[in-house]
Amino acid sequence: MIALAHAATAPKQGHEDGRKLLRQLFETHVGGEMPPIAIGERGKPYFEGYPIHFSITHTPNHVFCALSHRPIGIDAEELDRKFSLRVADKILSPTEKAQLEAATDKSRALLTFWVLKEAAGKCCGQGINANPNQTAFTLDDPRVTEQFGCLVAVIE
Repeated sequence: MIALAHAATAPKQGHEDGRKLLRQLFETHVGGEMPPIAIGERGKPYFEGYPIHFSITHTPNHVFCALSHRPIGIDAEELDRKFSLRVADKILSPTEKAQLEAATDKSRALLTFWVLKEAAGKCCGQGINANPNQTAFTLDDPRVTEQFGCLVAVIE
């Protein structure tokens, strides 16, 4: 990874703030003006004809951005976000469900799996709908960190 950045954002401004943060990150760590952003056939944004990959995510209060020489995906969720445990049946593989069932904090465990799956989906350009229950993530995955009151997953 070349760089990872964070900024606070106001509700409903995450998309705009994400693009601003991307521009700052690009100019600081790559140099020069940021190239135009194109959108792939499955909706993944990229720099057309430029060998730098990026990913942006935002929550109601935060925006995160990552740059890399390789495909990259980032996702963040605020620690107080609640998911219905019923979503586990739709997105978790059998090994992940077993970890969830054994976890003392099921909400945090599900949130951990969620950010990993979202980041992986962004990295490959398929989104979370690309076979989310076919993964084998673990709750102690080092690609998930706690930052600014959020769980953040970065996958290259």
